[in-house]
Amino acid sequence: MIPDTDRRYCQDLLPKVSRTFAACIGLLPPPVNHQVLIAYLLCRIADTIEDTADLAVQDKERLLAAFSAALDAPAAGCPDLATVFANPRNDDERLTRDAEITLREFVRLGPDAVAAIRPWVREMCAGMAGYAAVHAQARPGNLVALDTIAELDRYCYFVAGTVGHLLSALFRLHTPQVTPAGYTRLKALATSFGLGLQLTNIIKDVADDRQRGWSFVPHDLCATYGITPEQLTDPAHAAAARQVMQALVTKARSHLADALDYCCALPRRQYRLRLFCLTPLFFAVRSLALAEKDPRLLDPTHKVKITRKAVYRTIAMTQVVAPSNLLVRGYCHWLRR
Repeated sequence: MIPDTDRRYCQDLLPKVSRTFAACIGLLPPPVNHQVLIAYLLCRIADTIEDTADLAVQDKERLLAAFSAALDAPAAGCPDLATVFANPRNDDERLTRDAEITLREFVRLGPDAVAAIRPWVREMCAGMAGYAAVHAQARPGNLVALDTIAELDRYCYFVAGTVGHLLSALFRLHTPQVTPAGYTRLKALATSFGLGLQLTNIIKDVADDRQRGWSFVPHDLCATYGITPEQLTDPAHAAAARQVMQALVTKARSHLADALDYCCALPRRQYRLRLFCLTPLFFAVRSLALAEKDPRLLDPTHKVKITRKAVYRTIAMTQVVAPSNLLVRGYCHWLRR
């Protein structure tokens, strides 16, 4: 494919693999919008490899290693992915089969952007490979849970904390107003930003994950309140289960407070960067507040979801408050309530 065709392929495929992220990328200014788009697609390829249920553990580990190596030599592509995903069943698998296209666009971002993105996607690949064997044991009727809270933090770091650092590196390239001290501040908060968003999704999706035989709610947290992960949805243990979930909510809220500090650390003149970061943060704060109060949080027939009206209202308010740290913090406080 010629460069314009490669670029158009990536732009056209993004909303098919994530409409939400496609909408958020539209908030960013050029050229960082395209840099983030390509970085996201690279992360999505890694996630698809790890998440494909009918791939053997050894194949996942091999493909993640091959894709990680391809980031160092993008021109060679990743033939193994084209072979394994030769007959894609969905858009994620099509993206993964055609990884060479995204890799070509990756090179075209230029050496500075490539250097900002590469180490974090490689770390994500290595982390996902480490969890492939654990996830392979999960299936309906066979619940598999993480062992410790530390393991939960480690997993969230690999899938989301790395993204926080990747974005920080790209923002620094784009924003001359980010001083060395300011970048140090962003780096200190980047992991927590990713963990806050990821934990919120985990809390919302506890019941869905259990349907697949998986629990991100670890054994040691459940044991603190006298239950096991298997008993989390048992009505006989509802009070203890609520305490477990409240502990996770408190943990997520602490990370989201750091995410708020991260957004406020971005230069106020960088309105579009702030919009990009504040929009998912405010959605997460709203979702977490709903989950905390929802008596059906652990009901597999129920989905915690903010209304379409609330989505539009949040987007509109974010555009109003983004330039002012005082307004940003005030609106976030209001959403928590």
